[in-house]
Amino acid sequence: MDRAAQDDLSGTVATGAPEQTRAIGRALGTVAEPGSMICLVGPLGAGKTELAKGVAEGLGIRTIVNSPTFVLMNEHAGRLRLFHIDAYRLDDPDEARAAGLFDERQADGVSVVEWADRLDGWLPDDRLEITLVPGLDGGDDRTIRWRARGPSHARLAAALVA
Repeated sequence: MDRAAQDDLSGTVATGAPEQTRAIGRALGTVAEPGSMICLVGPLGAGKTELAKGVAEGLGIRTIVNSPTFVLMNEHAGRLRLFHIDAYRLDDPDEARAAGLFDERQADGVSVVEWADRLDGWLPDDRLEITLVPGLDGGDDRTIRWRARGPSHARLAAALVA
């Protein structure tokens, strides 16, 4: 793979069940490295939390992983620490900074950010962006698109094309 392709890996996959969405997250968690930043975007019910649960499974986390909507961030111990952030209730990206959602501890763990589009301008340039689009029928079908920004996240996204 040439350098340009390695630094900007993108793709799309269709899923038909929550377990398939979780399996995609599990693949990411299995290969995640310290400092990995996985940014999830999609409407309510798109599968963001299901994907985050899969990341947790891939990291060997055995505690219950739920959406941290009201507390903004949950931390879980596994092979690497998981910082599960939910920006749904934030009205302004500055609130993330004021709430202390991002700090030096995350350099040693994996961050999964639900509603990452609400933190535009505050996320690092090097990250994996994943957009979940529910099917038109309202069932479990969805399209998952990803784009890796930066070489470390291109390696992470390579797990999605393997």
